[in-house]
Amino acid sequence: MNLIRFTLFRSLFLIALFSLTTSITVVLAQSKSASQAKKPLVVFVTGDHEYSGEETLPIVAAELEKNYGMRTVVLKAYPNHNAEKNIPGLEALKDADLAVFYLRWRQLPQDQLDMIEAYLKTGKPVMGFRTTTHAFNYPKEDPRVKWNAFGEFALNSPPGWGGKAGHTHYGHNSSTDVTIVKEQEKNPILTGVEPAFHQRSWLYRVAPDYPVKGSTALLMGKAVNPDKAAIENPVAWTGTNSFGGKVFMTTLGHPDDFKVESFQRLIINAIHWELGKKVPKKWKGKMDIQVPYRQ
Repeated sequence: MNLIRFTLFRSLFLIALFSLTTSITVVLAQSKSASQAKKPLVVFVTGDHEYSGEETLPIVAAELEKNYGMRTVVLKAYPNHNAEKNIPGLEALKDADLAVFYLRWRQLPQDQLDMIEAYLKTGKPVMGFRTTTHAFNYPKEDPRVKWNAFGEFALNSPPGWGGKAGHTHYGHNSSTDVTIVKEQEKNPILTGVEPAFHQRSWLYRVAPDYPVKGSTALLMGKAVNPDKAAIENPVAWTGTNSFGGKVFMTTLGHPDDFKVESFQRLIINAIHWELGKKVPKKWKGKMDIQVPYRQ
């Protein structure tokens, strides 16, 4: 009889212990899930023929996750960077808190454009790198041709390459000396950024009409060894786009630029600013970004 009671007691104890363990596991999983959900989601959308954005930006994404408490998704042109008509996974923009674009002359199908447009219409922040000034390149007869002006309506930059804006650069053999705009020295995005530094990117011409009125230039660039008469141009600015979203845009973005600590800090700082988070006072350390230039 005692053996029967003992066996019954042990069975009840094990059932109770299993139930308790299961409950604790469920609570911990829910807590972890809730904690993850609170982390802002940054979605990187990449696809350029020239500058290896699909290789540099994943390193930035990993840094955001490791040291800055963020979640990230990196989307890439498929099947490779030269594929102009497909970037799978744009559904991720539905949950994004920040969309970062590094694109060049894409011709995405309408359903993918619709997902980008839906994000823009939320008024959430947008960040762009270099060739995103000419992110799309639809022929004149294409009903999607308005997307060729993505740079202007999303990022306050010239509306595509050339055209009335005269958007151009100063030659592949040139490079750029960058300086902080004096009036912006205390801007939090420039925390830890050197007052003057050098970048491999050849300077893009956006002045005198861009960035659009109301934008704030943070950094100016001066062409070194230009192939034509050059003027100083903004190379990084903030503003509000036509959808009411916060903008950070830089015309820098050569792979060698990402090796420069000031440029790295600029990016991390700008991402925090875009998300409405305090720019980190303590730098977590330089990222090791060794990505070759394609051309």
